[in-house]
Amino acid sequence: MNKRSNAQTKPDINGELTYDDKVVQKIVGIALEEIDGLLTVDGGFFSNIKDKLVNSDDVRSGINAEVGKKQVAIDMDIVAEYGKDIEDIFEQMKEVITREVKDMTHLDVIEVNVNVVDVKTREEYEADSETVQDKVKNTAEKTGNFASKKTDQAKNAMDKGRRKADEAREPRVE
Repeated sequence: MNKRSNAQTKPDINGELTYDDKVVQKIVGIALEEIDGLLTVDGGFFSNIKDKLVNSDDVRSGINAEVGKKQVAIDMDIVAEYGKDIEDIFEQMKEVITREVKDMTHLDVIEVNVNVVDVKTREEYEADSETVQDKVKNTAEKTGNFASKKTDQAKNAMDKGRRKADEAREPRVE
């Protein structure tokens, strides 16, 4: 009796694997988190307004990817950390992007275009990163603490007044 291996009996399956631009943008966004001296990928005016209003964990923001069947081109605007070697940051970005996209998708990154739109100190960046949502939350916490303190003061004043009223009703002498 002849036995055939599974490889010989497997039918060929046709199909195609494609990637949405958003998938490559996300791979790039997550990969860039390891780059020292890269403060942020800048998504432009409207993206920045959105980020100022609401905390956003969208790693794709500001990354444009053109994805073909075999190749990828990436464009982005960045803010670099003041005092860091921007050329070195760019070389690290190209290396990390190329490696991660190739490892995960087998697509070739043929172009990485980076436009530096600003440089900031880490302190400036962190101060600028506070959103309206953060400010509202901090204000609400302060207001809540203030209201709680005033409520406690009012309660103490009422207790003191009640004790005085009770003392006034009780006969002082027997």
